[in-house]
Amino acid sequence: MMWMRAAAFLALGAVAAALPATGGAQAQEQRRTLFQMLFGNQQRPREPVYRAAPGDFPPPPRRVQKPRKAAPSAVTQASPTPAVEKAPDAKTVLVIGDFVASALGDGLQQAFETSPGVVIQTRANGSSGLVREDYFNWQTTLPSYLSETKPSVVVISLGANDRQQMTLASGKEKFRTPVWTEAYTSRIAALADTAKQAGIPLLWVGMPPFQSPSITTDMVTLNGLFKTEAEKANGQFIDIWDGFVDESGKFVLTGSDINGQQVRLRGQDGIIFTKAGKRKLAFYVEKDIRRLLGGATISATAGGSGTAPGSAGLTDLLVTAPIRHEDIKETQPIGITDPALDGGTELLGAGPLTAPSGNSPRDLLVLKGEVVDAPAGRVDDFRLER
Repeated sequence: MMWMRAAAFLALGAVAAALPATGGAQAQEQRRTLFQMLFGNQQRPREPVYRAAPGDFPPPPRRVQKPRKAAPSAVTQASPTPAVEKAPDAKTVLVIGDFVASALGDGLQQAFETSPGVVIQTRANGSSGLVREDYFNWQTTLPSYLSETKPSVVVISLGANDRQQMTLASGKEKFRTPVWTEAYTSRIAALADTAKQAGIPLLWVGMPPFQSPSITTDMVTLNGLFKTEAEKANGQFIDIWDGFVDESGKFVLTGSDINGQQVRLRGQDGIIFTKAGKRKLAFYVEKDIRRLLGGATISATAGGSGTAPGSAGLTDLLVTAPIRHEDIKETQPIGITDPALDGGTELLGAGPLTAPSGNSPRDLLVLKGEVVDAPAGRVDDFRLER
């Protein structure tokens, strides 16, 4: 019996010795930090790591689905400009010249795309000019273009490719020598006179500045020749220089567009024009074309009313010149000291003068401490009406 009791006691002791160890391990596993007590256990369960056995293929990688971008709403999408069918009797504007004229033609196409009464016809050769007549001769080609398109206005823009020697009967002449300048001037005059003889209004567009300072200097010289000869042929010279320089007169790649927004006007090479640059180039010519063609330039969006869009409420603000000289009424000037011309006998607001009291408002305030009442109706008149 004694040995059985001793064995049972030893067994209970072993169990009791094992219980604290197990309880401590569980307490250590279940112990949480203060952050976990307040906000819960934020740890994400770890994904099982795949360990490939020899000869097994690894599972394909999970594809993470990217969030789809929301489709732009109909409000934010820019609606394209509707195509306008040109009228059968639309007036034609012929644009000729080099690559500057080509850019100008693209800009004019955009400017008059909603005008059914105007058609832009561009006949440009990007590498042409007035020097290399063996490559392209504008003097002999322009008459055929005039006969083909029958334009109402001719726009010319040349000179960007003419900084080179000229081959004459006397030999080759270097750029900007007196002989070269004289021959070049005669070719400008001959081309402008072709439009004059055809009885077509001429708009000669000057050259813009370029990124190269030497090219820019030469363009200034050529623009002076263009202006002189175009005006001799009863044409008009259009200066576009200020649209592509900054306030100090230096060439810029980025500048304001026709809406005043800062945009890129020229390409990285400082020569070609961007879409915004082409539109700004045409802006200077567009005004004179509208002046010459009149009502034909009215946009289809104006409803064909013969007025510009949004001008319905401005009719009272327009000042029109008299039709005849007899409509001008001449009147004698009225002097401030001569009120009798309008039938009156005294100036407006005149009245009997009050007799002076001998004491000015200052004297009354300083000597007697009295404040003179303000005249009735003045801003400092605080008296209450009875």
